[in-house]
Amino acid sequence: MKKEAVFIYSKEQLGYTFSESHPFNQKRLVLTLDLLKKINAINDEDIIAPRIATDEELLLVHDQRFIDIVKRAGKGQVSDDIGSVYGIGTEDTPIFPNMHEASAMLVGGTLTAVDEVMEGRSKYAVNLGGGLHHGFSGKASGFCVYNDSSVAIKYMQKKYGARVLYIDTDAHHGDGVQWTFYDDPDVCTLSIHETGRYLFPGTGSVTERGNGKGYGTSFNFPIDAFTEDESFLEIYKTAIEEVAAFFKPDVILTQNGADAHYFDPLTHLYGTTEIFEQIPRIAREIAERYCEGRWIAVGGGGYDIWRVVPRAWSQIWLAMKQIPAPTGNLPEDWLNAWGNQSPVPLIKTWQDPKPLYDPIPRKAEITEKNTQMLIKALHIIRNQQ
Repeated sequence: MKKEAVFIYSKEQLGYTFSESHPFNQKRLVLTLDLLKKINAINDEDIIAPRIATDEELLLVHDQRFIDIVKRAGKGQVSDDIGSVYGIGTEDTPIFPNMHEASAMLVGGTLTAVDEVMEGRSKYAVNLGGGLHHGFSGKASGFCVYNDSSVAIKYMQKKYGARVLYIDTDAHHGDGVQWTFYDDPDVCTLSIHETGRYLFPGTGSVTERGNGKGYGTSFNFPIDAFTEDESFLEIYKTAIEEVAAFFKPDVILTQNGADAHYFDPLTHLYGTTEIFEQIPRIAREIAERYCEGRWIAVGGGGYDIWRVVPRAWSQIWLAMKQIPAPTGNLPEDWLNAWGNQSPVPLIKTWQDPKPLYDPIPRKAEITEKNTQMLIKALHIIRNQQ
């Protein structure tokens, strides 16, 4: 019998770890899964272990030389100086033991999710260990070694002949995925992110629209710093509905960074849990409308792993299972289990307390600027209607 949704996870995914002090911390996977278990929203039958991506699968996107360097680096055979040429051994993406195996496991998790959906065993699938959207063919970047989303999209094209809509709501631009498919008319990339004026990777302008036959299949929605829920959701709802109607995908892959939240230490957006409740529910509706429900979700950024990520990422699974967004207090046993380990006081409720921050003096100006950006970004679609 076809499942409603599957959750890709195993403890081996926690092997992707740079250091104890590095902001990319896979403990967030454990925290999220435990929260879902504590509210009885998931059981062991829902969980599928990821496999390791093969070299042949990685070669769909990545260069052989790069894969070889990553393998050697994970065995201590590459210096930081040599590694930095390939984006590893840097402050952002340090070398760590078994780097290749850990990175290939995250890619394999997303491929596992793809096969579950595309072969009809499950309607939806989520791999929160994935979403490493900054990886390039021959270079790691921004905490990302291999790019699981890019590999998964190439895999869906090759194995299933799929036309793929990739939607990225991470606060950082999904550059690695965009550039991989920049000239491909059968892959549409849509990224909503904080403007790159002051934030890594500095790309994602509305003028980045694709190239050659792929022109008009790259959409960027760079929102202003200090953007709040209402403006974010206006951009997201309008963009996803109009782009999906224009592109008509066979399957949707969403990258669900949780770093657009006010608490996130690496970004400057003023989102709350409200956006993370709505993002996956709207994605599911679009998948139902255009793809017979085929929707694969991956994780991504999210660097307040205690107060934000578990509450935000739980909403993806709850949306897939069509469980209403919870309200009120988080489970006491979850708060008790993790409260002493957290370096900051945990938020005890599903929704953020109000007010979460002082009013933004430039709110009207920021909202208007975002609205004008939206018009420019969708100009190419609206002109064809």
